[in-house]
Amino acid sequence: MVTTVAERVRDAQEEAVISPQTFAHIVLRTSRFEELVAWYKFALGAHASFENEMLAFLTYDHEHHRVAVLNAPGLAEQSPGAAGVHHFAFTYASMSDLLKTYERLKARGVKPILCINHGPTTSIYYADPDNNQIEFQIENFGSEREAKAFFASEAFAVNPIGVDFDPDELHRRLKAGEDEASLKVRPDIGPRGLDGVPLR
Repeated sequence: MVTTVAERVRDAQEEAVISPQTFAHIVLRTSRFEELVAWYKFALGAHASFENEMLAFLTYDHEHHRVAVLNAPGLAEQSPGAAGVHHFAFTYASMSDLLKTYERLKARGVKPILCINHGPTTSIYYADPDNNQIEFQIENFGSEREAKAFFASEAFAVNPIGVDFDPDELHRRLKAGEDEASLKVRPDIGPRGLDGVPLR
C-alpha cells in the first residue's frame, strides 16, 4: 500500500520520535579537490583529521570532522535550475567574531555574495569554489523564546527574508563602540520577496 507524505508525517507524529543529538557533518563531492579542501581549511580555520588524494576529513572543534571532501574527477558543474541544497550555515559566538572572519577572508580576496540581517540571525553568505553557498551567522536573540517570538511576529510575516547590510559599515560601528545588541536589531523595511537572494 502506497502512503502519501502527509500520511507518513501524521504517522510519525503519533510515534515516540527520538531526534538526533546534534548535526555532525556534511560531505561534499568535487572535481576541484585540492582547491575545495584549501578553501574550507582557510574559511573555517579547519585542519584535517585525515587527508589523502581521495578524501579529506576537516574539523575546527571537538568533532572528528565537520566537513568531508570527496575527490570525484569529471563531475559536471552545478546547474542553477536544479533542486538540491541551497546552503549550509556555521554559527559564530559574537558579532565581533563574525566580522573579524569577514575581514580575514576579504583580505585574501574571498568576498561575500550576500550580507543580510534575517532577524533571527545576522548572516554573511559565501560561495565555495564549486558554488556551494555557505552561511556564516550569529544569533540575534539571547534566548530561544525571543527568537520564536520574532518568527511569530508581523515583521517576519511580511519580510521573512531580511534586510541587506554593509559589513564594512557594521564593522566600523562595532569598532566605534556601538554595542552588539543594537547592531543586531533588524531595521523595518516592510515587505520583501526573494529579490536579490541568490538561489543557485
